Amino acid sequence: MHRITLLFFTLFSISSSLLLAQEKQKKVFTFAIDQDIDPGMNRRVKLALEQAEALKVDVILIEMDTYGGAVTDADEIRTRILESKIPIYVFINKDAASAGALISIACDSIFMAPGASIGAATVVNGTDGAAAPDKYQSYMRSMMRSTAEATGRNPQIAEAMVDEKLVVPGISDAQSVITFSVSEAIQNGFCEGEYASQKAILEAQNLQSAQVIVYEEKTVDTIISFFLNPAVSGILILLIIGGIYFELQTPGIGFPLALAISAALLYFIPYYLNGLADNWEILAFVIGIILLAIEFFVIPGFGVFGVTGIVLTLGGLVLGMLPNEAFNFDWVSSTQLLKALLTVILATLAAVGLVFWLTPKVNEWGAFKHLALATTQDRAQGFTASVYSQNLVGKIGTVHSRLRPSGKIELDGEIFDAYSRGDFIEQGEPIEVISTEGTSLRVKKWEG
Repeated sequence: MHRITLLFFTLFSISSSLLLAQEKQKKVFTFAIDQDIDPGMNRRVKLALEQAEALKVDVILIEMDTYGGAVTDADEIRTRILESKIPIYVFINKDAASAGALISIACDSIFMAPGASIGAATVVNGTDGAAAPDKYQSYMRSMMRSTAEATGRNPQIAEAMVDEKLVVPGISDAQSVITFSVSEAIQNGFCEGEYASQKAILEAQNLQSAQVIVYEEKTVDTIISFFLNPAVSGILILLIIGGIYFELQTPGIGFPLALAISAALLYFIPYYLNGLADNWEILAFVIGIILLAIEFFVIPGFGVFGVTGIVLTLGGLVLGMLPNEAFNFDWVSSTQLLKALLTVILATLAAVGLVFWLTPKVNEWGAFKHLALATTQDRAQGFTASVYSQNLVGKIGTVHSRLRPSGKIELDGEIFDAYSRGDFIEQGEPIEVISTEGTSLRVKKWEG
């Protein structure tokens, strides 16, 4: 009898140890949704869920505190959560409004901190914050309803979080959208419990001994986030414009062009990876640069190619920062648009100022002297600064293509590059050559 008791005790101890070991092997993966729902947050959730799946964790716990954001990104996030084979809990630490409410409802379990709230999912437009047209409200209602149905929550309440016209007896009086406090959410099945911390939630779910893995962005993702900063984007735009200008002024050196290309890559790649910059927006930027080069080298002056090139270049930079769908800007907030415009405009003005400040100083740099000839080659020492004969000085001709202030002129049936003293001279006007310095003839309007 004693041996049987000892054997039973031994088996019980082994079983308990195995169960305890199994409990210790459980893994909980946690990450935060603590900013606006946008392409950047969409990408964070995607990478976090992929990492959790690769680690084969038992539970995913999201800490939520957001006022919402882009509906399109929220839709992608809630779809990933619904399709996840790993149970996903959400801990609403403070707010789960609008798109945050949609994402929370998609989770298997909702837990809330004291004083937290969930709801107010009305879609607003991107200009003045007013309610968006009914077709967008209808789209959001359908997502809230279907998501609630998929997770076993009341679809009527979910819809009423979007539309103030919907009446839910005992809850909504058709005068305001539903926003639940903790107790109201628990009472109506939109929260499984009130807890002060993630630790308290894990203890309540018998996961106190589980290994908690906190999502950390990889180095490359940290770098991408760094380059998405508007201040950094502004510096990159400055380098792009400045590099292009100096390359056009001193073709063949290569360094300014390499700098501009590197800055353009660092500018567009992070926005592209975050779903902001589309292929056509990058293409518009590239076409703009090509048109500017054509205007500068092929068609001297400043006309249609130059204006179109500037519009496409700056337009590509602005659009690359916005979450627009082609030419649909319904989901672009006024704040996002203003931030993008200010970043590009201020960076462009800074680049222009830098160009004017640096241009006369470039030749003084010791490093630049290895790339370009900076010494003065005086005519008295036998140097000539023109490819044209001095016999052309005083010649009378006509403007072949409008001087703005550079263009082309016609002398004795031949075409020459020329520039005025700053005046705009129309095509066909008579001109007089006053200097042959440089690779172009300097002219003035002939008054004879």
